[in-house]
Amino acid sequence: MVKSKNTRVRKSPEERRREIMDAAVRLVGEKGYYGTSLKEIADAVGMSQPGLLHYIGTKEGLLSMLITDNYDVYGTPEDFMKSGLPGSDPEAPLFPAYLRYLVRYNAQRRELVRLYMVLGSEAYSPEHPLHEYFENRPAAVWDQYSAYPWRIPPELGEWDESMKPVVRQCIEAMDGIQVRWLRNPPVDLYDEWLVFERMIFPSPLWDNYR
Repeated sequence: MVKSKNTRVRKSPEERRREIMDAAVRLVGEKGYYGTSLKEIADAVGMSQPGLLHYIGTKEGLLSMLITDNYDVYGTPEDFMKSGLPGSDPEAPLFPAYLRYLVRYNAQRRELVRLYMVLGSEAYSPEHPLHEYFENRPAAVWDQYSAYPWRIPPELGEWDESMKPVVRQCIEAMDGIQVRWLRNPPVDLYDEWLVFERMIFPSPLWDNYR
């Protein structure tokens, strides 16, 4: 039996969520959270606004889907330690090697990184739904990374005593490089990170711990 051209193809909830996520990443990355309406996102995926709300709950819920349920769950130390790449031994992983892995991973998701940077700029406002998330981000990243047995130069002592300012420098450098990467003409994200890596993890101290 030949299907009518007007027959609607029913998509799975997972397919719908992916369409919503892709459209929201693009639109919010271009216009920001305040500049993007739910109607624009609904129109982009061919849904009604009530239909969109069925999947996201609220506009704030959409941000949770984009950041905590998407951006934050990929490119993690766990992913790196499953990769088999040099330095990814779960018993003694190398922190600079993980950061190189993360930079390569982010280079493949440009639109999502742009979204993240735009939201981070907007979130300076205390009224922004992600204000607290970005305010707490340095501490959250530190806590996340501190859960792993990174192999660091013995001259630095324990991770807790010596690495907190290093992790802070890495976050600041990576954020700055990503902003420059998103501009035109862009820099090469990975090559630019390697320049900063040599400053943050200098030789000869870190030569056997990269």
